[in-house]
Amino acid sequence: MDDGGGAFISWQALSTIRQLGLQPKRTMRVVLWTGEEYGGYGSQKYYQDHQNESKMLNIAMESDIGTFRPLGLSFTGSPKAKAIITEIMEYLKPLNASRVVDNGGETDTNWWAKKGVPLGSLENQNDKYFYFHHSNGDTMSVQNPDTMDQCATLWSVVAYCLANMEEMLPR
Repeated sequence: MDDGGGAFISWQALSTIRQLGLQPKRTMRVVLWTGEEYGGYGSQKYYQDHQNESKMLNIAMESDIGTFRPLGLSFTGSPKAKAIITEIMEYLKPLNASRVVDNGGETDTNWWAKKGVPLGSLENQNDKYFYFHHSNGDTMSVQNPDTMDQCATLWSVVAYCLANMEEMLPR
C-alpha cells in the first residue's frame, strides 16, 4: 500500500493514455523513488541530477498518502496555475473528485518547489491509511480495485491535460 498504490496509479495513467492512442505535446515521466522513509535520499539525488530541467517541468506530482476514494488534488503553485488546475479538475466531477486544496507537495516532490515547479498530490479519503501504514497489513491487498481505478483516472486526466497544454503552467 505504502507506496505501491501511488506507483500503480502512476504507471496506470501512462498505460491508459497510451492505450487510448493519445499523444500529448509534452513528455510525461514517471519516477519511482527509493529511500523516502530514510530521509528522501532517492528523490533528493534525482533532484540534484535533474534540477537543471526544472524550467521544462510543468508539474511534479506525487501520491504517497494512500490511494483510497479520490477527492481531488492538493496543489501548490501560483494563483493563475491554481485556476488552470481547478478548470482541469472539472472533468472529474462525475467521479466526485474535483476538489482542489492547497499544499500539494510531499516529501519526494518538495525539492522542486525551490525551483518554482508547481506541485500536485492526490487528495483522497484516506482516514484508514494509518490503520495499515508501516504495519504487517501494509500490502496492496487492502486496496479496493475500483477506487484504485478511480485514482488512476484522476491521475490520467490531470497528467494528460497538463502535458497537452499549449503553454506551461504559470509560475
